[in-house]
Amino acid sequence: MSFEIMAPLMFVGLIVFLLLGYPVAFSLAANGLLFSLIGIQSGFFEFSLLQALPERVYGIMANATLLAIPFFTFMGLILERSGMAEELLETMGQLFGAVRGGLAYAVIFVGALLAATTGVVAASVIAMGLISLPIMLRYGYDKRLATGIIAASGSLAQIIPPSLVLIVLSDQLGVSVGDMYRGALVPSLLLTGLYVGYVLAVTLLRPAAAPALPVEARTLRGGALASSAMVTILPPLALIFLVLGTIFLGVATPTEGGAMGAVGALALATMKHRLSLDLLRQAMDSTAKLTTFVVFILIGSTVFSLVFRGVNGDLWVEGLLTALPGGALGFLLVVNLLVFLLAFFLDFFEIAFIIVPLLAPVAHKLGIDLVWFGVLLGVNMQTSFLHPPFGFALFYLRSVAPKAIRTSDIYWGAIPFVVVQVLMVILILTFPGLVRSGL
Repeated sequence: MSFEIMAPLMFVGLIVFLLLGYPVAFSLAANGLLFSLIGIQSGFFEFSLLQALPERVYGIMANATLLAIPFFTFMGLILERSGMAEELLETMGQLFGAVRGGLAYAVIFVGALLAATTGVVAASVIAMGLISLPIMLRYGYDKRLATGIIAASGSLAQIIPPSLVLIVLSDQLGVSVGDMYRGALVPSLLLTGLYVGYVLAVTLLRPAAAPALPVEARTLRGGALASSAMVTILPPLALIFLVLGTIFLGVATPTEGGAMGAVGALALATMKHRLSLDLLRQAMDSTAKLTTFVVFILIGSTVFSLVFRGVNGDLWVEGLLTALPGGALGFLLVVNLLVFLLAFFLDFFEIAFIIVPLLAPVAHKLGIDLVWFGVLLGVNMQTSFLHPPFGFALFYLRSVAPKAIRTSDIYWGAIPFVVVQVLMVILILTFPGLVRSGL
């Protein structure tokens, strides 16, 4: 076997493992070990190369940045299970109910607020699907608009800080989590605004698709409505400032901010008399599962990347991408198209751990700002939650949607929001200052 074809064969081997349905973490590790044996037997590199593995695995376990993942996950789960989503949706529905499309605006607002506090897509989509979808259907909302807005608003948790995706991307790109959060702030708010703009356009072009709530459904008015809004909105806003404000001001690291957020979530749940041993047990169990999932993928990707570099795979990928016509722009266009297509089949963790480490050195060599590059990829990877037919947000919504909603309604409802997300990618490419203005 020729040394030159080892890297392409290793990459193809990984794709075969994934297509066969093996878990990503074990596919990465098994593929790396298999080709390390082939490489050693063929004399392409020495066994001593694998002696770097223990140190790399220890480096993962000792990485303080990754501690932010369990903290933010735990914070989100405690808030979601303490009933904050239900209260927000009910109050916002009353606040915007008099406006045409008001329930849709309420879902977007609550989706953004949940994203900045819970950061968990499944929790946001399921909560809004259970609470808002039946109400929207009862008052005559178009099925596709209602399902699309819920799925899209829930997926905002992947780009609005403190997003788990941004933590993983910052680790893979070797940049500060705080810089990534600051960089993503303006694009995430703009994307939320584009969702609002789409709903506004629908209400102007098809008023019957998003009617206002009838008078009898608006039970809160005047001072009672203002008081309810203040009581419901202020606690999560205070928690957002506690977490993101301290990070942006440089008072706390992202890990410390996550720890404060977890304590703050426990305090809010206690104030609402909803903290129980059962709730704690569920939240800790889910947090442990997600954290273990991430760490095992990281270990697998470390095995793969070590051997891949041993067969000069990094040079092979760099040669392919730097040879593209158009220089940095050509690289960015091809990479974004690749990530968009991969999002049909892989989730954001898999793309972040498999593809991003191969792209980062090339982007750095081409002089591309890695924080900007990370935010761009984060917005692009967000589409993985909305892509028919494998988008996770669509599956979450399908699991709680009434039988009157067909799966095709959910798919068609998501497509306009995928287009909006693609438009956001184009805006970041065209106006890079959207990210830098947040730095």
